[in-house]
Amino acid sequence: MSKTKERTPDAAAIGVPPQGREAAPVTPPRVSARRRRPGMIALSLALIAAGGAGVAVLMLQVGHRTQVVTVVRDVQVGQVLTEQDLGRASISLDPAVKTVKADDLGSVVGKRAAVELKPGSLLTLSQVTKDSLVKAGEQLVPIGLKPEQVPATELVPGQKVQLVHVPAQGETAKASGTPPESIAGRVVKASKAAPGTGIVVVDVATSANDGPTVASWVSSSTLRLVLDAQDGS
Repeated sequence: MSKTKERTPDAAAIGVPPQGREAAPVTPPRVSARRRRPGMIALSLALIAAGGAGVAVLMLQVGHRTQVVTVVRDVQVGQVLTEQDLGRASISLDPAVKTVKADDLGSVVGKRAAVELKPGSLLTLSQVTKDSLVKAGEQLVPIGLKPEQVPATELVPGQKVQLVHVPAQGETAKASGTPPESIAGRVVKASKAAPGTGIVVVDVATSANDGPTVASWVSSSTLRLVLDAQDGS
């Protein structure tokens, strides 16, 4: 019987170096470095710088607050301002808003409200005046207007009006073509419509000579109020 000779695996096949020969060092695969693009680096740096500048500006705006004068209670048109009517607040203010600085509060105390002031609002110089709303040589005449006589345009202080005399019932009208008698006036204050009746009371300043005449027209219900154009023409 013949003996079968077992085959011995080749040493080189299984990674074992032949005797007497040293194994060559294994060279790691070369990794190619990615090329850097100077343009992309510059763009990244610019974006980082812009973001940092934006944050800095935002922080400055949030941190920059101004002490201003506020209104703390109702003040009617023509009323003299007192320290009790005003307060102070610290706010981030847009430079376009012309408010009264808190340090200047004393300069507005003693002046009159040119418009109606409401609590919680900021005070501006255009809302106050050192002049009386009824000037020397003028008289203030209250005029009650029924809902159908109130103009759709809101009546505001300083608005120029014409007080027109119309014939009463049974009164003989003037000759045709003759314009009705009228007196110039200026709105000082207009109230809100009264609940139930809707009547609006308008305080109108007229010359001292015309005041009694206007009052008589009001009492006889022969007066109508007409708005002048805004430019006074």
